[in-house]
Amino acid sequence: RLLSYVLGIETSCDDTGIAIVDTNGKVHANVLESQQEFHTRYGGIIPPRAQDLHRARIKHAYERCMEIAQLQPQQLEAIAVTTRPGLPMSLLVGLRFARHLARKYQKPLLPVHHMEAHALQARMEHIGELDYPFLCLLISGGHCQLALVQGTGRLTLLGETLDDAPGEAFDKIARRLRLSILPQYRLWNGGRAIEHAAQYASDVNAFEFPLPLARERNCNFSFAGIKNNSFRAIKAQERLERTPPDGIISNYKDFCAGLLRGVCRHLMHRTQRALEYCLDPSIKLFGNATPTLVVSGGVANNDAIFANMSHLAQQYNCRCYRPSKRYCSDNGVMIAWHGVEQLLQSKTNLRWDYEHIDLAGTAGFSASAVTGVIEAGIKCKWIQPLT
Repeated sequence: RLLSYVLGIETSCDDTGIAIVDTNGKVHANVLESQQEFHTRYGGIIPPRAQDLHRARIKHAYERCMEIAQLQPQQLEAIAVTTRPGLPMSLLVGLRFARHLARKYQKPLLPVHHMEAHALQARMEHIGELDYPFLCLLISGGHCQLALVQGTGRLTLLGETLDDAPGEAFDKIARRLRLSILPQYRLWNGGRAIEHAAQYASDVNAFEFPLPLARERNCNFSFAGIKNNSFRAIKAQERLERTPPDGIISNYKDFCAGLLRGVCRHLMHRTQRALEYCLDPSIKLFGNATPTLVVSGGVANNDAIFANMSHLAQQYNCRCYRPSKRYCSDNGVMIAWHGVEQLLQSKTNLRWDYEHIDLAGTAGFSASAVTGVIEAGIKCKWIQPLT
C-alpha cells in the first residue's frame, strides 16, 4: 500500500508531544517537551501554568518535528490530536494548534481518545503479531482501567478505579515518605523512585498492605485504602524512630518493596478475573484469537508490575505485551499511531468539520461490560505475585 504520514499532537496533561508516524508503523520524528521538573517543585500539576508552558513550546516542538522527519507539511496525510480525556486547559492548546495546521494545509483532523491511544500503542511495534481483540490493562497517573480492545472507538470497559489511580497513589505516597529529599530521587516521579528503592529492600514483609476490594467479585480497582494505609504506616514508623520533620524513615526501602508488592497483588487479582471473564466459553470475548494481555500507560514502565502481569498471563497461556518504555508515558507517537489506525480503518470518514471537534476533560469507552462481570460472579484461585 501507499505510504502515508500522520502528525500526532499530545497535550492532555503536562507533556507537549509531537510526532510523525507512517502507515507501516515507522516513527519519523518524536519530540517531547516535558514539564515534570517545573511541576515537581510545586508538588503537583497547576493547570494554568501547564497551559502556559504548552503554549510557549508547541510551535517550536512542531517545527523541530518537521525538521527531524525532513518532511513538508503538504506531505502529511492527516493530523491527529488528543481531544479527551485530560486537563481541558491543556487539551485546548493542542486542539487549537491542530485546527490551525489543518486549515492552513487543508488536512483532515483526527480526534483521539487519549486512553485508547495508550491501549493501541503496542500494536505499532508488533504489526501483524498483535491483532484485535485483546485485553488491556491501562495504568497511569490519572487512570486505571481494564478494557477489551476490538479497534479504534471499539473498547469495552470491564473495570476501573473507584478512587485514586496507581500513578497518583505512588506520587502521593512518595511525597509523604519524603523520598525527594534523597538526591537520586529529587526529580523522579513517585512510581519510579518507589520501584528503585524497593530493589534494595532487606525485608519485603516488614510492612503489611491490605488487599482492596477482596470480597467484591468485579474488575474494579481502589488505591485509596493502600494510600491511607501507607500514610498511617509511615506516621507510626516516624513516631517509633523519632524521625525529624525533614527526615526519612530508616527502612524506607522495605516499605517501598511492601507497597509495590501490595499494588502488584491488587492489579493481578482484578486482571485475573478479567482474563477469566474473557476466556469464559459461554462468552468467548477473545473469539478464536490468541488470548493476549497488553499493559500500557505510564505505570507500565514499572518492571516489577510488568513482570507480575506477564507471570499472570503465562498461567493462562496468554501472550503479554507492553509498548517500549519510551512510548509508555504520554507522547505524540501514540497519538499519531491512533491516527494511522483511524486512517487505515476508514478513509471516507475523515473529519473536515474542524469547528465541530470538541474536547472533554473526562471520557469513557464505547461500551461497558462492568455489570456483566459482576453478574458472572467469577471466583478465582489467585495467582501469587513473584517475590
